[in-house]
Amino acid sequence: MDENLKKIVSFLDKHHVMSLATSADSELSVCNLFYAFDEKELSFIVASSDDTTHIQNILKNPNVAGSVVLETKSVGKIQGLQFRGYIFALEDSELKKLYFKQFPYALAMNPKLWQIKIEYFKMTDNSFGFGKKIIWPELSL
Repeated sequence: MDENLKKIVSFLDKHHVMSLATSADSELSVCNLFYAFDEKELSFIVASSDDTTHIQNILKNPNVAGSVVLETKSVGKIQGLQFRGYIFALEDSELKKLYFKQFPYALAMNPKLWQIKIEYFKMTDNSFGFGKKIIWPELSL
């Protein structure tokens, strides 16, 4: 794994809530979801029910975008991650175990799990220098 991707994974491992944006037709939705992140699959695992607006959107359009942020007022501590990918119903039993290991209380709810496969990350981390951005995959010009 390259160094930039390691920094991204390290950031994601310290957090557990994302904002996820979806769209279909003229319907837009944004929601907050608990996540587990699998670095081998470069995927978020989330739980959500079929009757939500965001899941109804992804059944028509699986392309999603989202963010994970460190909430702070200190400019020098600003960290945040934007991502794009696509979402689908989770089939992989190992990834299901990963989610329930992180959120064992969710087992009682028997939620439907979804996998967000990442295609793009953009991370801002002012601890690396003001306005420092990491783009993955790195774009070649």
